[in-house]
Amino acid sequence: MFEYDQCLEDHIKSLHDEGRYRVFLDLERVAGQFPKAYNFGSYTSVDGKCPRNTLEPLSDITVWCSNDYLGMGQNKDVIEAMKEAIDRLGAGAGGTRNISGNHHLIVSLERELADLHQKEAGLVFSSGYVANESTLSTLSKLLPSVVMISDELNHASMIQGILHGKAEKKIFRHNDLAHLEEILKSIDPSRPKILAFESVYSMDGDISPMEKILDLADKYNCFTFLDEVHAVGMYGPHGGGIAEREGLMDRIDIIQGTLAKAFGVIGGYITGKTSTIDAIRSYASGFIFTTTLPPAVAAGALTSVRHLKQSNKERDLQQQRAGELKGLLAQAGIPYIHSETHIVPVMVGDAVLCKEVSDRLLGQFNMYIQPINFPTVPRGTERLRITPGPLHTSEMLAELVNCLSIIWDDINLPRSVAA
Repeated sequence: MFEYDQCLEDHIKSLHDEGRYRVFLDLERVAGQFPKAYNFGSYTSVDGKCPRNTLEPLSDITVWCSNDYLGMGQNKDVIEAMKEAIDRLGAGAGGTRNISGNHHLIVSLERELADLHQKEAGLVFSSGYVANESTLSTLSKLLPSVVMISDELNHASMIQGILHGKAEKKIFRHNDLAHLEEILKSIDPSRPKILAFESVYSMDGDISPMEKILDLADKYNCFTFLDEVHAVGMYGPHGGGIAEREGLMDRIDIIQGTLAKAFGVIGGYITGKTSTIDAIRSYASGFIFTTTLPPAVAAGALTSVRHLKQSNKERDLQQQRAGELKGLLAQAGIPYIHSETHIVPVMVGDAVLCKEVSDRLLGQFNMYIQPINFPTVPRGTERLRITPGPLHTSEMLAELVNCLSIIWDDINLPRSVAA
């Protein structure tokens, strides 16, 4: 007789044995006080049970790993827009759009997103993951004998979309233009090709050579799909992402983004030509069979997008804070990956030690940074992914680096030579 429970327990045990078991902190962000939050303790312990049952927090902590990159989840106008929408329209959307229709705030949000990316139309999904997975899998089924071409470090949602579509796929080495062209040359010119890549890659914080990729896409007649999830709101004069900053939005067929990071709410979207968006709307299961985002969420997202289209304050301060942190880390000899983006990966290189650094930051200094390990990053590249934002202060940055330095000495981690 097959032992189902034992099989699953063995899988969990293997994560513990490798030091990769993930423990999620039970925390509570407080409106108006972020990056401060209340820590209620670890939600899961080694035996899989919640170790504490209390309404009182253990401590106040500073959060350093949030994807609410610009603090827009704390923006007063965003919060008020969501409250007003609940009072006016109620809590839920009422069902899928095929059954319940579009609520007006979703229509307004899609128009605003299309305008942000200078496209004809937009389509909102329940998450960025669903937007990627649904769109890529649907396109691979609609375009006959299509070849899907993907950067090797594309997000899991893009990979799953390509896999679910079951079309032929080709993977090029990360940001390797020569390898990409080698692949493009090998494909029959008459076959349709979808070239999928990201602007900012979230674990290393590097940026794709977008213009050169698009030059190859034009040369070999590719349909282009760009994930701007870690760039929308934060780059470009209106927050349209790296493609806006580089003046390349008109050369991209589909620009995909999220409402859950810089815009501070939840949801994902795509923008493109009307015919393209209509095809995805009409055929994508992940859109057709998913309940629409609630009106309050759409209202908050709409307010956030409109704000960041005309305000550079948050973007400028975020870049300033990221630059400050990188300078302090370099001075302290704490190894990190250099990039021009807001993502600052501090490298540990071992799953167990990475967890220890994270635990010590929390237990000794009330600072929260979730350890990142395999399969999110390759083994041997485990890290703390720090995302300083406009709501962090210079004093907080200095304190963080000082605490990291103490831990580095305590557990004898290697230092890097200051630049």
